[in-house]
Amino acid sequence: MGTVIREATAQDMDSVFAMAKDLATSFNVEYEAFCVSFHEVLNTSDACLLVAEKNKVVVAYLLGFEHAAFYANGRVSWVEEVYVNPHCRKEGLGRLLMDVFEKGAQQRSSRLVALSTRRAGDFYESLGYEASATYYKKTFGKESEIT
Repeated sequence: MGTVIREATAQDMDSVFAMAKDLATSFNVEYEAFCVSFHEVLNTSDACLLVAEKNKVVVAYLLGFEHAAFYANGRVSWVEEVYVNPHCRKEGLGRLLMDVFEKGAQQRSSRLVALSTRRAGDFYESLGYEASATYYKKTFGKESEIT
């Protein structure tokens, strides 16, 4: 059986949680908080959570959002997270997830797709993305939650 890219469902929660824990570098992903966020994402029309399945096992995901932006004269789409299990990397799953997200963004008339990364720049450049800005963040929350 081949690879399937599809919208996530509630049944994918534990698989996505395991991958999100591995992806996170700034926070310790806690299960209870993740569950709240996961269900919120599934029920938010401006959110897109895609999963990649190989042989009926979820092995990758992409989380993205869409919103209006003045600078772009319309809607923009933002890729928040992309993760592919290490044993499935270099198989084109990240590219497939990005392709599906980009097509959806175009269908919804987004003017651009953007993201920030410090670990996968070469991958995104291979997809036609170009560096555009520096990413700044300010973190809020208990110090014990932040690594």
